Amino acid sequence: MARHKHPSRKKRLAKHGRQTRWAPIWTVLKMYGKGRKIHPGRHTVVKRSWRRVKTKA
Repeated sequence: MARHKHPSRKKRLAKHGRQTRWAPIWTVLKMYGKGRKIHPGRHTVVKRSWRRVKTKA
């Protein structure tokens, strides 16, 4: 990839980077309560790894 990225491409890459993060921990507490231990990654809609799935950016 080029050293200097075009701003629109950089924006798309930033969006893809945000989509792969875990959900905040308070969403687990809100959905299941304090007693249930569930990984916050289960509430992330898009699960993508830089190694497995490539983006079209």
